[in-house]
Amino acid sequence: MKLSTTLTSAALLALLGASFSAQAYDADWKRGRVYYRSVCTSCHVALPLGAINPSTKTKADWSAYLQADKHAKGKETVSKYVSKAYRASIKSANKAAEKFAETPDQELADDIKAFLLKGAKDGDAPASCS
Repeated sequence: MKLSTTLTSAALLALLGASFSAQAYDADWKRGRVYYRSVCTSCHVALPLGAINPSTKTKADWSAYLQADKHAKGKETVSKYVSKAYRASIKSANKAAEKFAETPDQELADDIKAFLLKGAKDGDAPASCS
């Protein structure tokens, strides 16, 4: 009986510990919007590629694009432009990169994705970045 109670208590503690450590990050679409508009569009407006408004793609299109992690026709990755290293390299010229310099890469990527999905053609609030 004592062994059964001990095992049950251990299993319960393990389960509770796992649920507290596995809490998902709740993406902040507003922070994603600030970064996207300040960093992503600053380059795309300057280059002949043109503006990249969230509403130019559907949620499925954005999800596939981000999942593929392709940028510049596959020559670079999207994750490069979200990385702390990239933010450090442009922070003297870009306030958003400076503001989010210490934000973990995955959190910022999740924030940007949340903004893109919200602003997608079929999202809750289709958005442009003009």
